[in-house]
Amino acid sequence: MQHIINSAQTCLDCKKPKCQKGCPVGTPIADMIRLFLSGNIKEAGEMVFNNNPLSIICSLVCPHEKHCEGHCVLNKKLSPVNVGGIENYISTYYMNYREFEKPVQNGRNLAIIGSGPAGISLAMMMAIKGYNVTMYEGNNQIGGVLRYGIPDFRLDKTIIDKIEENLKKLGVKIRKNIMIGKNITIDDLQRDGFDAIFIGTGVWAPKKLGIKGESLGNVHFAIDYLKTPKAYDLGKKVVVVGAGNVAMDVARTAIRNGARDVSIMYRKGEENMPAERIEIEHAKIDGVKFNLYKSPIEFTENGIKYENTKEDDTSEGFEKADTILIAISQTARDLIVRHNSGLSLGENGLLQSDENGVTTRDGVFASGDVVTGARTVVEAVAFSKRVAISIEEYINNLPPKNKAC
Repeated sequence: MQHIINSAQTCLDCKKPKCQKGCPVGTPIADMIRLFLSGNIKEAGEMVFNNNPLSIICSLVCPHEKHCEGHCVLNKKLSPVNVGGIENYISTYYMNYREFEKPVQNGRNLAIIGSGPAGISLAMMMAIKGYNVTMYEGNNQIGGVLRYGIPDFRLDKTIIDKIEENLKKLGVKIRKNIMIGKNITIDDLQRDGFDAIFIGTGVWAPKKLGIKGESLGNVHFAIDYLKTPKAYDLGKKVVVVGAGNVAMDVARTAIRNGARDVSIMYRKGEENMPAERIEIEHAKIDGVKFNLYKSPIEFTENGIKYENTKEDDTSEGFEKADTILIAISQTARDLIVRHNSGLSLGENGLLQSDENGVTTRDGVFASGDVVTGARTVVEAVAFSKRVAISIEEYINNLPPKNKAC
């Protein structure tokens, strides 16, 4: 607690706070800290929550050094304000303090397909306004990438359980273990009285390298491994192919699940890695090794055949491995688009919508990773805030509903 107060006291309370400008969802950081230090923590928590219903999660998993903390003016000479720690303390306090109740209903129905960051944040915003929200989830627990893509050591999953509790208190109905698209279609949802439909199904289709050996039993896709890491027997030596944030999460998870020798194989240098710098540093601290300037050309049951990618080095080599984890990105599944007319995928395999989440089918909206590709949680929330406005504008232009008998 004291270190949180000490860091908050270093805030300069800038008139034009660059930290807020650097936050994708525009968190009023200076105001939050001022209220916190003046003893108005509940007011601070309410303000932050109203701006971002997933503030408690963003405070833990956001790349703060890239967004708010990276824009803090104190970076010029000192360490930035620990915005993430302060926000987490306030958000945790507020979540435990606030009592959620079902508001008066406005008579409009909203279907939300997918319960990741985009879907949860939209459900929270719309339910508070009195919309009758039904959320559909393909797995047996809500959370999407929060539950199945972020390791436990980075995000305590009891937070998601608490958010689910609050959603239910607001009247949100959650239908689990159902994949909307084929058996239950968009047509079915519109037939059954949903005024608007939101798609936030994330990116769960892993991208392949397309090289020999990719179907072998010791080769797995990182996004699949992160869902249930304890279901895998990786052996002692693991090689992760790829160098994004998911690759770092996978490597660190493998170490925590018994692997003794875990390395990242990447075709370029460390300065070119797409992972955030802090994630790379955390991986190093956990003992992850880095095999740079190596590109796989074939997987075998004993490891990876690779070619060197440094200039003037065309040699090939072999890296032994009990398990190979492929972490080179992922894209959206096409289940909904394939079985429902009026929707389309872009050349990148992602669902097409405009910047406000309006898709090519009337009454259907989308945001989050299914539209943008893998991004941060706070970016998904920012997108869903724009979609909430689009949905309200659309519904307000619909003819009045006949009252039920």
